Amino acid sequence: MPGFSAFVVFAFVWFITLLVVLPLGARTQGEAGDVTPGTPSSAPANLNMRRKLIITTIAAVIIWGIIASIIISGVVTLDDIDVINHWVNG
Repeated sequence: MPGFSAFVVFAFVWFITLLVVLPLGARTQGEAGDVTPGTPSSAPANLNMRRKLIITTIAAVIIWGIIASIIISGVVTLDDIDVINHWVNG
């Protein structure tokens, strides 16, 4: 897998993983019972973004490693996933 392709796959996996990790363990200000004036009660009470970024990066590296090893090994090829093209061209 070329370097730029590996980077693009990693970036995609990292952002998707971030979207999964962000809501985990989140408590709203309303749930915590301490709403800061001028903010909605649904705002996060303690987001702890640094911890979430570390968890995201570790999970993304593991997921990316699995995806990269599948691509490099040739277990799944482009022809295997190019089902639509085979349907259209018969």
